[in-house]
Amino acid sequence: MIASVRGVVTAILPDSAVVEVGGVGMRVFCAPNTLASLRTGAEARLATTLIVREDSLTLYGFADDDERQLFELLLTANGVGPRIAQAVLAVHQPDAVRRAIGGGDIAALTQVPGIGKRGAEKMIVELKGKIGPVGLGDGAGAGVLAGAWQEQVRQGVLALGWTATQADQAVAAIAETLDGDVPPVPVLLRQAIRLLGKSR
Repeated sequence: MIASVRGVVTAILPDSAVVEVGGVGMRVFCAPNTLASLRTGAEARLATTLIVREDSLTLYGFADDDERQLFELLLTANGVGPRIAQAVLAVHQPDAVRRAIGGGDIAALTQVPGIGKRGAEKMIVELKGKIGPVGLGDGAGAGVLAGAWQEQVRQGVLALGWTATQADQAVAAIAETLDGDVPPVPVLLRQAIRLLGKSR
């Protein structure tokens, strides 16, 4: 896989840029905000993801590794292809996308061209447990703590043999009981195991 390219930008097109790497011009498809940061004739480094199809090899470029990782995560959702994943990053910053998915913000996701209400709902359901820590931002409160403990407890429950649905139910049940300070993850994991043990 081509994880990044560094070289002189030889052309900037409406949806992509050509970066010369070792004498080879690589066409890299980028979101408008990434293209706006590039200058013809200047050296640039783009984090990249190579999408292999039966009839094509397409390189997508990003301003940094965080954007690329989020793009790759978005691709794991059913019905989300490279164009929609790139559109998400064109409309929202990575932390805003994480907050929207983590907080179930359908309105934010439907601002992206190509994502309707049902598509946003599916994306939230499929990615909420995978999104990881949610950065602090407007109205995000203690999002980092919340995202961190939820994912850690979920992964712990999955590692112990319960299903993803059971893990999500346990995390949701624990979240409802929390008020104020979040206890250490081992305490929360034990609580999840007790809850799931009752349902077996």
